[in-house]
Amino acid sequence: MYRPTLIALCAIYTVSSSPAMADTPRELLTTAAFQAPDKAKALALIGQAITASDRILAARPGDHEATLQRGIAIGYRAKLTRSRSDARAALGIFEKLAAQNPRDAEAQMVIAGWHLDAIDQLGGFLARTALGAKTQTGETALTRAVSLGGDRAFYPGLAALMQIRKDPADIAQVRRWAEAAAKAPTPTPLDAQMKRGALAILPSLRAGDTRTAATLARKLLPFGKLPS
Repeated sequence: MYRPTLIALCAIYTVSSSPAMADTPRELLTTAAFQAPDKAKALALIGQAITASDRILAARPGDHEATLQRGIAIGYRAKLTRSRSDARAALGIFEKLAAQNPRDAEAQMVIAGWHLDAIDQLGGFLARTALGAKTQTGETALTRAVSLGGDRAFYPGLAALMQIRKDPADIAQVRRWAEAAAKAPTPTPLDAQMKRGALAILPSLRAGDTRTAATLARKLLPFGKLPS
């Protein structure tokens, strides 16, 4: 069973845009993740993103960007419709991308998000038995994504939000990532978004208030404000 937060981290891999500009798969998924007023609108945008990705792949088979966004869109659909088959299909796409390029930071991050979101939503035992999600796999991919991501705010910022949600007691690691994101360059709107997220939770982290930081992180992650 899936609920609205499962695989939400996939949404992070889109660049912010306004609804009027939402014509590429990334833009459509960004709108679905951060601007859709309800589940029905989000699903409609996700469907459009899948159609757009399929169109690109028909013209350019194997296109990395279209493949990644198609996987993210399927992951979204799994989250919103509670589809295990879609969830497994999304993971298969992410794992294939990672196998093609083990140093692909985006692929590592979506794998991390898939595993850690499933565990957050379903609990360790059910996520493992129903979907094969594993905490260690998610944590390893998360750390690898930050390491491969370079000097950008996106990767440590997202890692900080995911980690405090997963383990509020791990304040030292979360704060290191958040502090790094707060000081890192923001070459894309995505980096700027994650830097804002890191800056938002830093006051609570510095005060040792992990509960507040974790609660805020959930709202800052994709679909965090979508009505249940």
